[in-house]
Amino acid sequence: MTRKRSEGPSQRQLRVGEALRHALVEVLARGELRDPALAGVQVTVTEVRVSPDLRAATAFVLPFGGGDAQALARGLNHAAGYFRKALADAVDLRVAPTIRFEPDRAFGEADRVEMLLRSPGVVRDLAKKNEPDGR
Repeated sequence: MTRKRSEGPSQRQLRVGEALRHALVEVLARGELRDPALAGVQVTVTEVRVSPDLRAATAFVLPFGGGDAQALARGLNHAAGYFRKALADAVDLRVAPTIRFEPDRAFGEADRVEMLLRSPGVVRDLAKKNEPDGR
């Protein structure tokens, strides 16, 4: 009997991802990065996704208060070795995962959907549907 594999991450991946997110936030809050591109930049770590074997992680980041998320991710990826070492010290795992940073696009996508829902055509269609005879 073969078990069908679920589509989403396992509980262990979720737990490890959240532990890594907390550790990254602490490392970033210490402000020990020497890279001038990252000096004084406050980072929001929205999520950390971990591979099934826990050897790779992707951290989704945004500059706190707005800014160029792509440039932020590039700068953080440049310091990925430093973060891997810091995560190895902070989180009890057999192997420290390699870390990759990506800009979090979820908020931009949510704004786009919100804007679409407020567009005149959609508002008109929703109003028509809510009329007693609107079917």
